[in-house]
Amino acid sequence: MPINVAIIGCAKIAHLHAKAIIQIPELSFKAVWSRTPESAQKFVDEYGVKSYASIPEMIHAENIQMAVICTAHPYHADPAIQAMEAGAHVLIEKPLASTLQDCDRIIEASHRTRRKTGVISQRRYYQPIVRMKKAIDEGKIGTPALGTIQMLGWRDRSYFESDAWRGSWTMEGGGVMVNQAPHPLDLLQWLMGDIDEVFGYWSNLNHPYIEVEDTAVAVIRFKNGGLGNILVSNSQKPGIYGKVHIHGSNGATVGAQPEGGAMFIAGKTTIAEPPKLDLWTVPGEEHLMEEWNKADSDEFHSVDSMTWYFKQQLIDFAEAIQYDRQPIVTAEEGRKTVELFTAIYRSQRDGKPIKFPLQPEYDRDDMDGRL
Repeated sequence: MPINVAIIGCAKIAHLHAKAIIQIPELSFKAVWSRTPESAQKFVDEYGVKSYASIPEMIHAENIQMAVICTAHPYHADPAIQAMEAGAHVLIEKPLASTLQDCDRIIEASHRTRRKTGVISQRRYYQPIVRMKKAIDEGKIGTPALGTIQMLGWRDRSYFESDAWRGSWTMEGGGVMVNQAPHPLDLLQWLMGDIDEVFGYWSNLNHPYIEVEDTAVAVIRFKNGGLGNILVSNSQKPGIYGKVHIHGSNGATVGAQPEGGAMFIAGKTTIAEPPKLDLWTVPGEEHLMEEWNKADSDEFHSVDSMTWYFKQQLIDFAEAIQYDRQPIVTAEEGRKTVELFTAIYRSQRDGKPIKFPLQPEYDRDDMDGRL
């Protein structure tokens, strides 16, 4: 029997999930919930699903086993917890939440209700990233010793005006770190390992009409002794690239460009360029990069790139439910990304490196130094 699925939150990204869900025979798209009835009605009209005003009622009435959370970032926790308490497993759009408090509420509810939680990190399925992870796991670069990410993108005024919640601390939860950078932040910590401490700065360079940061930089010391560097920005017209490079203790490097050109915007643009390897100095394999990139590009163009990678993670989560195992990217994994950008906010506020692990701050109301 197919797994019954509901989408909670009917913003632009939710349409990509809907289009992916209906391509998966093991899933049956049944219902939606949204804070705005107009956006929910668009799903009713386009996908033939039912709309509900209550999440628990929807879960029970439609026997929903899997709920995909697509609300704005600060509003992930409450609907996710409601869905779990009503009996559904939940897959949450990145980031897991905008604060560590909400991350821990979600994780606590997952343990209490014995429902599975996952976080969308579909770039882990990009073939160049898969090749990097495999090489690292096989010891081809020795120990990961130096990791760098660069994301040089652009968001214009029309982007921030396209939804009322964009560009606000309380409604979006943050800027480039919370919205666009979770993917490279996830890849960096996934490939390099656990973090020991972070020192960082953030700023708004050329978006005076929004509250949140458009640029952040940071340096990292990892628990394995390795170092890292972060540069993420929405201030480069029209968008240049996103890169992740991992340099090993034996001198070898593996690196990819997951994003090239103008950055993808859900509901407005398509993916500009296929992801590709852009550095590969593993001894004896240097000559293979061009061959691999051609194969990866051919595969990328043979599928619907807008939904294919979402499909892979949706299938993984469905199989986690079916076979009672953990999904590829758990809520605990998703918390690591929130922990990383929270450390950068706190570091600028406190003017010092931030040691890991981080705990929520219940005695302050400045959103970890954002306000």
